[in-house]
Amino acid sequence: MGFETVEKFESIISNYFGSEYAVAVDSCTHAIELCLRYEGFTNITIPTRTYISVPFTAKKLFCDWSWKDENWEDYYFIGNTNIVDAAPYWKKDGYIKNTYMCLSFQHSKHLSLGRGGIILLDNKKDYDMLKKMSYDGRDFNSSWVEQNIDVVGYHYYMTPETAELGINKFETVKDITPDKWTYKKYPYLPNMKVFK
Repeated sequence: MGFETVEKFESIISNYFGSEYAVAVDSCTHAIELCLRYEGFTNITIPTRTYISVPFTAKKLFCDWSWKDENWEDYYFIGNTNIVDAAPYWKKDGYIKNTYMCLSFQHSKHLSLGRGGIILLDNKKDYDMLKKMSYDGRDFNSSWVEQNIDVVGYHYYMTPETAELGINKFETVKDITPDKWTYKKYPYLPNMKVFK
């Protein structure tokens, strides 16, 4: 089993959601991080009710960020960007054009793989770059020692084993109505000590 399994999984998910491309990664948090790094967004807003890793990622990247009260459902845009945190989202042809739509396959999500995420997008140049960034700056076509790496990469790729699990589970969940996720599932993060 090799990385062609990951590419097959990417194709299945992009076809289902209606995006041109998909980059499978090891988590939705890392999907968001890669998009922020790639685009260089630095002045962003984050909902007061979301998963805690999102503001932690902004801190990690030294972004100029602030809270925003937002009553979101299914997904939300990270403010001042075209990055969509769609971690729990599951909808046929649900991709929003001209965005980086980041999904999660964490254990509580509709397609539950234990861990994993994906970036849905519609631009080949962006796909090529994000794919390399997710995989230590390298491509999948040859050994990294034979490559002249030209971009800083991160060790955020989805493993072939996780992709295979996703391929095997996809048919059993694709037509099931997903649970509804909203901001109400999350605590009010600004009240936490870590953000004081």
